[in-house]
Amino acid sequence: MTERAQAIAAKVEAFVRETVIPYEKDERATSHGPTDELVQEMRAKAKAAGVLTPHILSDGSHLNQRETAIVLIKSGLSPLGPLAVNTMAPDEGNMYLIGKVGSPEQKARFLEQLVSGESRSAFFMTEPAAENGAGSDPSMMQTTCRLDGNHWVINGRKAFITGAAGAKVGIVMAKSQDGACMFLVDLPDPAIRIERVLDTIDSSMPGGHSIVVIDNLRVPASQMLGASGEGFQYAQVRLSPARLSHCMRWLGAAIRAQEIASDYACRREAFGKKLIDHEGVGFMLAENMIDLQQCELMIDWCAGVLDSGSLGTVESSMAKVAVSEALFRIADRCVQVMGGMGVSGDTIVEQVFREVRAFRIYDGPTEVHKWSLARKIKRDHAKAHAG
Repeated sequence: MTERAQAIAAKVEAFVRETVIPYEKDERATSHGPTDELVQEMRAKAKAAGVLTPHILSDGSHLNQRETAIVLIKSGLSPLGPLAVNTMAPDEGNMYLIGKVGSPEQKARFLEQLVSGESRSAFFMTEPAAENGAGSDPSMMQTTCRLDGNHWVINGRKAFITGAAGAKVGIVMAKSQDGACMFLVDLPDPAIRIERVLDTIDSSMPGGHSIVVIDNLRVPASQMLGASGEGFQYAQVRLSPARLSHCMRWLGAAIRAQEIASDYACRREAFGKKLIDHEGVGFMLAENMIDLQQCELMIDWCAGVLDSGSLGTVESSMAKVAVSEALFRIADRCVQVMGGMGVSGDTIVEQVFREVRAFRIYDGPTEVHKWSLARKIKRDHAKAHAG
């Protein structure tokens, strides 16, 4: 690991532990996510501490994926940490995508305000299941776009759009006669209407998750991201590292939950001895140690694949499955170790449990990734035995 990444990670960890964690009881951390007032207050402190958007360097270059991993893990030590230092989803993934695909003009208009932390963004891809729209299978996309002069006109409905309420930048996916397309849009826009913000099990994302109607949205042709029909390829550019970034951040949260549960077990007495001395409790925490180490190794391995120049779709699917399932086991054991305290809001353990449970679905459910991996096994078998 590079010295620069280690130094950045140390600064981020100190900031999260000393400055961000005290905000966890702030009333502005609502059931639909922290308010923008709270986010901007924390970001002002992050900027002053020199840890705002730490994965993007002052010259605009990015840390590589392995370097990013140790920084994002430290940012995740509090559910508010990624928000405070601007490494959260969907912004981190959107910044990466615009940086890779956007034109110089698009970067100046849309990317700079995200990197500076002054604005939030939303990624409009998923559609309502009741309408047989795109979810885990983006090829089912119902949202359409058609060229009208020098503008594209977009119509459709989107669902589970994280952070749409309060976002200033949007990336909208729609289907043209050429195939999937992506557009950069300024928000709010009267043609993009939030029907409702869903009540979900998680509560870490500002703006929550919305059902959105797009009604005759007119977007200048200059705001198409890349080329018409190439949207699915761009989605993969974004999704592979974004899945891994989720693993990084929530690993940080699971590490914190383990710290809290271990402290509790080492202090609490029952049946004549500390909880940690009861095998039923101590073994759960030991299993967590093993799972945490395996998660870190899986993340580092997948990050190395991405750093090699590979698109890493297979590796990121394996990492998403292995890490999300392990983190859920870790969070579940932490709740169990702490008993009644584990299901209360007195610590962040119960929130980590809720957030990681949602993570097993977001960015592709475990079963979809396993299905994709099984298809690869079948293709590889057919190729190996051809002729």
